[in-house]
Amino acid sequence: MRLHGSSSASARSRGTVPLAWFAVGLIVAAGLSVVGIATYYALQPGAPTGPLTVTDDLGRTVTVPADPGRVVVLGPSIMDSMYRLGLRSHVVGVDCYAPSLGGLSSDYSSDQVALWNLSASMCVQTGPTFEVEELLALGPQLVLAATIVSVAAVEQITQTYHIPVVMLQPATLTGVVLDDQLMGEIFEVPGSASVLAQSLQSALSRAASLQDNLTANGTPFPTVLVTYSADANGYWTFGPGTFGQSLIELASGASISANATLPYPELSGEQVLASDPEFLVYGTGFGINESIYAGGPFWSQLTAIQDGRAVGMDSNYFTEPDPTMILVGLPQLIAVLHPNPLA
Repeated sequence: MRLHGSSSASARSRGTVPLAWFAVGLIVAAGLSVVGIATYYALQPGAPTGPLTVTDDLGRTVTVPADPGRVVVLGPSIMDSMYRLGLRSHVVGVDCYAPSLGGLSSDYSSDQVALWNLSASMCVQTGPTFEVEELLALGPQLVLAATIVSVAAVEQITQTYHIPVVMLQPATLTGVVLDDQLMGEIFEVPGSASVLAQSLQSALSRAASLQDNLTANGTPFPTVLVTYSADANGYWTFGPGTFGQSLIELASGASISANATLPYPELSGEQVLASDPEFLVYGTGFGINESIYAGGPFWSQLTAIQDGRAVGMDSNYFTEPDPTMILVGLPQLIAVLHPNPLA
């Protein structure tokens, strides 16, 4: 994922998470199964070998071919789900930035490129301009797109070139689970989707149980700064309505930027020093490492630095609403903030 300054951060938002805990409650309360919740999508299957009509995250009705074998994925979060569902062989193209601005490496980490066997030949440029000709050259039967593609571009692909586009733009972490269920239906792998959904449900349930225990015992949530970039002025972080903030809440943390007026604010060095959070978690990858943050204002004066409570984590865990955020990022953040959790 591209992680730069404020303008890039806001432009690259993957969705918002208002009522995040209400969304989790849909999964962990009242014993509702993920499979049951998936009826939200109002799937309308045709014949077993025929097309399938679905409703995507924008409320668009889309008819897709049965088990499409040539798929272009425009969004790292969707690619994560495709891989976990065993559908990598279906993918012929992925989103990239302009070659002069990083190409494949601007959207995908080196670990993702290696794990998912991605290459520059698969690139469809989505920024700073969308190159639809690159998409057409790959001959896709279906496009799965996140918010990096505008609705206007989606309509062009659909209406002008008659290629179905399913928008996967979850608004909550529950939406991540539902999107995976939908993909299981489209690609005729409901068993794999069910297994993945149960794993996601378990991770969210464990996080909810921790929060219940802390609340019941009157234990305050530790304060934390989660930052994904820094400069001489301060530290870029997550505000209300972002998946990064939702992740902190799910991990039973108290973000010092929870009341910010912007979704991706830059907190000044003075603001961070005044808050002096108990923990500091800094995002790594995409050319950003600890030395970048160490050059930020008042870094060495922060208690979290002095007491060894600063930890680096993959930036993708905070920004991409995908299974990895729930299965890997959430447990890691919990382990940082609660090294000795209540039983």
